Amino acid sequence: MVSRARFLGTGMAVPDRVVTNDDLSGRMETTDEWIRTRTGIEERRWVTEGETGAELALAASRQALAMASLQPSAIDAIVYATSTPDHFAPGNGVFLQRMLGADPIPALDIRTQCSGFIYALSVADAWIRAGSYRTVLVVGAEVQSTGMDVTTRGRNTAVIFADGAGAAVLGPSDDPDRGILAIDLHSDGTHAEKLWVDAPGSMYHPRVSEAQLREGRHFLAMDGKEVFRHAVARMPESVRAALAAAGAAPADLSLLIPHQANLRISEMVQRNLGLDNGQVYNNIQRYGNTTAATIPIALDECVRADRIRPGDLIALTAFGSGFLWGSAAVRW
Repeated sequence: MVSRARFLGTGMAVPDRVVTNDDLSGRMETTDEWIRTRTGIEERRWVTEGETGAELALAASRQALAMASLQPSAIDAIVYATSTPDHFAPGNGVFLQRMLGADPIPALDIRTQCSGFIYALSVADAWIRAGSYRTVLVVGAEVQSTGMDVTTRGRNTAVIFADGAGAAVLGPSDDPDRGILAIDLHSDGTHAEKLWVDAPGSMYHPRVSEAQLREGRHFLAMDGKEVFRHAVARMPESVRAALAAAGAAPADLSLLIPHQANLRISEMVQRNLGLDNGQVYNNIQRYGNTTAATIPIALDECVRADRIRPGDLIALTAFGSGFLWGSAAVRW
């Protein structure tokens, strides 16, 4: 019998450093009102010098393992989603494996940006359903602040993106009606340059040049209007598709946890799906957009606050760079 993958434990970690909108207004032409109106963000967390994404992932993973009452030796594989690895190579998964003191298990990094946690769940779910691995640690972690142009030139991204990590331990469900019911994934590379970091890249020799640095091509660049336009259409489409595959509809949802890209996007997705405020969870006001970490951070907060209870039907959905997007339907 094929077992669904279910969540055994969750965890999260964010840096101690709080960066408010007023802090940013001292470094660029912006105001607290401008940021709140356009993004909904009030503050975000940024690392201090020396803090790493792998360290944030370690803290989140330890919380998830503690909730699952498991030791690192119980992990059979790691799937680590990040667009901001600590080094060009190797990926952060092996550093996390080493820091946890886990056995020499597979550690797979995936770089699908804002949709990273959904894609990572799909890999873990497939492994568990296939019987390849029994207990899989799934992580979404980012350090975006060190790649931001914190000047007026980079205002449209610097006020949004932030740092943090979320983790989940997945294992086979002993209840055929509980666990990950369906996952819906998509990409459309025709819009790849609408949200990207051009350099460093192996297509350039050297991989980053002085000219590229002067032009700011090593900073995240975003066409906010295009991202917004596509996100508010694709996310609800994907949620409906995942729910339909699970034999459900938006009205059946106990909770939707959308990727925390922009509060205005989440509000439009909510309206499109016909959900009330109690059916949608947002925390972008406090953490900003932590890319692959937004969903697992929000998920952990909801689990610990009893916003999610056994038997609840929840949906996770994300859209971002690539363009890549997807959703998961889960019976808790």
